[in-house]
Amino acid sequence: MFRPTAPHLPPWLAHTLRAQREPVPWSAVTRGALSAGPLLLVAVRAGHTSLGVVAAIAAMLAGINDRPGSRRASVKRLGLPALAGALGLLAGTYAGERTGAVVLTVVLTLVGLVAGGISAVGPVASAAGTQLLVGSAVGAGMPLPDPGWERALAFLAGAGWLLLLRLALPTPGSLTGDFRFDGEREAVAGVYDAVAELLDAVGGPDAIRRRAALTAALDHAQDALAGPRLRRYASSSAERRLHAQYAAALPLAEAATALAWAGETLSARASEGPRRLAAAVRGNNHTGPLPAPSRSMPALRALDDALLHAAEAFDQGRGGDLHTRQRGAGDRLRAALGAAGREYGLRVALCFGASAAIAQALHRSQWYGTHEHWYWLPATAVFLVKPDLGPLVSRVLNRAAGTVLGALLFAGLAAVLPRPEGLVALVALSGALIPVATRHFAAQTAVVTVLVLALVMVGGEPQASAGRIGETLLACAIVLIVGHLTMPGQRGGGVRGRLTAASAAAYAYLTHVLDESDAPRIGGSGTPSGHRATRWTLRREAYRTLAEARSAITLAAHELPALARHTEGADEVALLLERLVDTTTACAVHLDDTGEIGTRHRERLAALLTELRGPGERLGLRLPRTPLAG
Repeated sequence: MFRPTAPHLPPWLAHTLRAQREPVPWSAVTRGALSAGPLLLVAVRAGHTSLGVVAAIAAMLAGINDRPGSRRASVKRLGLPALAGALGLLAGTYAGERTGAVVLTVVLTLVGLVAGGISAVGPVASAAGTQLLVGSAVGAGMPLPDPGWERALAFLAGAGWLLLLRLALPTPGSLTGDFRFDGEREAVAGVYDAVAELLDAVGGPDAIRRRAALTAALDHAQDALAGPRLRRYASSSAERRLHAQYAAALPLAEAATALAWAGETLSARASEGPRRLAAAVRGNNHTGPLPAPSRSMPALRALDDALLHAAEAFDQGRGGDLHTRQRGAGDRLRAALGAAGREYGLRVALCFGASAAIAQALHRSQWYGTHEHWYWLPATAVFLVKPDLGPLVSRVLNRAAGTVLGALLFAGLAAVLPRPEGLVALVALSGALIPVATRHFAAQTAVVTVLVLALVMVGGEPQASAGRIGETLLACAIVLIVGHLTMPGQRGGGVRGRLTAASAAAYAYLTHVLDESDAPRIGGSGTPSGHRATRWTLRREAYRTLAEARSAITLAAHELPALARHTEGADEVALLLERLVDTTTACAVHLDDTGEIGTRHRERLAALLTELRGPGERLGLRLPRTPLAG
């Protein structure tokens, strides 16, 4: 019988239509409703509407960055981009007031170069670069009567208000135990759940995906616990307990990874212990008796030992090392000036500078009539040139569709809503919808478009939906052209940079384990004293950098073929590196149990190192050397 098959969509179109499926973040929705709208209402009532508009813009941008996580992590995730946005607003205001069109365009281009390079450092730095660019464009072009320093303070106040809401309002799970650590507690519990799910999947086709999910859970918990603090070490018993519970999960994760590598199906009993530990973390209570798995092989014995260690750590709660490798200023500078930072910086500078130049030309030729919105064009280009938001063609299509939808929706609402009360209410509603709309870039664009157009009208300007659509389509054309231009150096620098970091971390982890096997033993067997902590730090770094490389490769693979071809073969290298790190983990567990690395493990390591050479060289990577590789 003939069965019709679903049409196979090209990767760039499939990504454009894909949306995330997550529960509604009601806490973030509440914060969004209480941020931009109330700030704007207070400013309007106080007679400082223009400053209220700036504060609402800052709250909107902070709302886009308001993602699930711990309170402590939100300080950096929301605070640093806000500081960058205020700095950009200050610089843009004075540059717009004191320079002409040509000099202003040059200044904005240089800002784009710096912000693009900074964005290569990491997600928070990327958000900071975005707000730096948006702030500079708004400061240079938005016609406001207030001096630059007042605008910058209003921007900080808007973002600070949302951050204050994030720190003060309760979230799901905050009523269990210490109010301050609800996000951290859920993150640590998620690690134990991920360990249990990996153990259930051992020996089946889902094991690889579950191991990747365990890596993501460990990364999330590590970030949640390692946020900024006033003191160097955990200062309360609840925080020390969470640190101990996270540290106790690392040997469990190591044993589970080794079992997945071995590929032998386990009994359901193996995952019961980690699930009980997850429940104990969420309930902030003791574990009770834990079922012991079989001890028939080294990895199972390691799992049993890790469960016993976890039970002891849960009872004592004395704290534990988060096993993070700190990045200094030199590391960040090298990332910004590396191949990825240079390529992205040049592309952002060209997009931002070209859009600013075109906008200035159109503005001074009176194409805008009496409306002073030229800054919309470079500000829109900022979001379109961001690879964090998806492949280039996906960003462009979603931005265009979302802007048209949002502008048409606002035009209908503006015709019936009272002013300014109805528009302020629309701003509050849009702020509440942003956390939900972040699931899809087109939906987020539509909500942000409604919010921005409402702010423009509250500021005293007429309805501008048509202009918003026109400028967005023009920005899309600019970014599409610049995105396909040939740049100095090798294309795909972002992916190669991530893979280079991942290979360096993987080889550092492997070298350490090989060194462990040659180190003198205490009592003739077991792991040398002090080596485990370093090993876990290196393992976490290896898996984290691999996950970052995987994300970059996935985005690059969904570009148009003209761009995707520059990173062909990257997924093969990432897969081999993942197998190398998994095998190294299995070696470490076997080493702890027997005092040596097994012949099977050494043969597999040597085969993987040999297999990596070909695709690595074709991609232009310089892979490190190890004792096994020669």
